[in-house]
Amino acid sequence: MLPRSLFLIFCLFCLWGGICIPQYTPNTIIPVYTYRVVHTYPHDPSAFTQGLVYEKADTLIEGTGLYGQSTLRRINLRTGTILDIHLLPSTYFGEGVTLYKDTIIQVTYKEHTAFVYDKKTFDQIGTFTYDTEGWGVTFDGTSIIMSDGSATLHFFDPCTFEKIKTLSVYDDNGPVTLLNELEFIKGEIYANVWLTDRIARISPHSGAVIAWIDLEGLLPEPFQETADVLNGIAYDAQKNRLFVTGKFWPYLYEIELVPPDSMDSPPDSPRTLIEFII
Repeated sequence: MLPRSLFLIFCLFCLWGGICIPQYTPNTIIPVYTYRVVHTYPHDPSAFTQGLVYEKADTLIEGTGLYGQSTLRRINLRTGTILDIHLLPSTYFGEGVTLYKDTIIQVTYKEHTAFVYDKKTFDQIGTFTYDTEGWGVTFDGTSIIMSDGSATLHFFDPCTFEKIKTLSVYDDNGPVTLLNELEFIKGEIYANVWLTDRIARISPHSGAVIAWIDLEGLLPEPFQETADVLNGIAYDAQKNRLFVTGKFWPYLYEIELVPPDSMDSPPDSPRTLIEFII
């Protein structure tokens, strides 16, 4: 057996090399949260929602998609009224949005381009490019994080827009693909999974799915024929409010997460070799 000092050096080497102890065991059960609706708000049923972020004072920034219909908009939470709107060129399919300082960043689907806007005026003040598709985007306080519809998340420097790293997302069954709209909440990445009623809660360090949120039945059945999939997560950190909606949904919901009654959940944070020692 190695002396403790040498073992610590070995562990640091492994950590720097990106090696982590697997988070899951054969007996691991990932907790599945359900929900309780706190408030129901009106939402534009013609909005093909691709991105959503809470701004302030009961306003949200929303990005919508489809060629020739993609927009950036500021909406009133309580009334659903569109307060400001910017129409993207018809050759761009708008996707996720996030806030960074005094700017809004909106990614696009297959155009490899993100637009940077002045948050107050919606004037476009810059662009940056990336080499994948763009689906969802969020800001974790340090990096811009983007999804591309796969199981990979891409981290960018918010000042230079250079790619810093990628992160593979997985659960106890393997890679979790079709990651869509993103929101960074209390140290976790929340991600809509396209074509499902589920949101993955992801460790930003290991990529492991810490928990699932099952939103089945949230949209009343009479609206499901004309609506599209669940997509859109926003969080009001000051008041601890979580909002969700979907593409062509007539409602936007504030929800409260309901934990499972009794499940063996994985650790709240990734387990590295260092954490096993300390």
